[in-house]
Amino acid sequence: MDISPTTCRTLEQYYHVNSNTLDKQYKDVLSDYRTWSELEHADEWLVFPDNVGRNLAIDETSMSNGELRTIVTNRDRHGKDQCLVAIVKGVKSEDVINALKHIPEALLNIVEEVTLDLSDSMRKIVRTCFPKAMRVIDRFHIQKLACDAVQEMRIKHRWDAIQEANDDMENAKLEGREYVPFRYENGDTRKELLARSRYLLFKSGEKWTLSQSKRAEILFREYPDLKTAYGLSHSLRMIFSKNTVKDAARLSMAKWYNKVEEAGFRSFNVIAATFYEHYDDILNFYKNRSSNAAAESFNAKIKAFRASLRGIVDEKFFLYRLAKIYAYPH
Repeated sequence: MDISPTTCRTLEQYYHVNSNTLDKQYKDVLSDYRTWSELEHADEWLVFPDNVGRNLAIDETSMSNGELRTIVTNRDRHGKDQCLVAIVKGVKSEDVINALKHIPEALLNIVEEVTLDLSDSMRKIVRTCFPKAMRVIDRFHIQKLACDAVQEMRIKHRWDAIQEANDDMENAKLEGREYVPFRYENGDTRKELLARSRYLLFKSGEKWTLSQSKRAEILFREYPDLKTAYGLSHSLRMIFSKNTVKDAARLSMAKWYNKVEEAGFRSFNVIAATFYEHYDDILNFYKNRSSNAAAESFNAKIKAFRASLRGIVDEKFFLYRLAKIYAYPH
């Protein structure tokens, strides 16, 4: 038997029962938590061999107090029961590999594809434990690097604009005159322009509103380097969106590398170097167009579960309930 994450507090609200008492009764009497076969090692590792499938996802998530755990899920279960394959304390590859060794080798060998992020430890785990699986690095992590590079440049310009405004205000004060900041045709000051451009730089131009289009026009006129960086980020997004086969994407990526080299931006050069190190795993995306969205969705479920309980007091009991919902058949 299991009680859903919000049941105890819902019962308190609608039936005026004491949720803390009910929770304690469930933990000690109603459930099989005290006799759970995984209880002894639950805080270190949990592995559910029956849930292994052909398509897995691996990611890390914060459970409580910022402590990370590595989670392996079955993508084909779409976040439902029996989607949880393993949850291991920490992100150290050796610890995760040792935990996954509790899964029979025959089951490990049926895995055909594993989606993951750019973490070297995750690559080592997949390479060691799922030797026959194709590794696919999530394209959204790649695109996020490019977006972060653009935002880094915007933030640097914003700090310069704030300092410039402070200097102008100080000079006006010393000269005994009223400080009147310069404003662009859309009403933004320089520092406001840079602050308010944050979200439009995440989106494609065709999705901008009229005010965002005007703001972008001013921004790119005043900061040509931001225009170039945004173009690089957008063209990378288009490589993943429009290319349908691996060879075409390889050619598009080579052209993108040339643009990065011409631009000479340090952040984008770092991204290009990262691509070079993970080239095949990134381009494997084009075989099935798989992403790590399943892992991100499962992480969101855990966070929602944790929030409904208003934090985790007993981590083992939390893991037990997580397993009851996502690891065992209903």
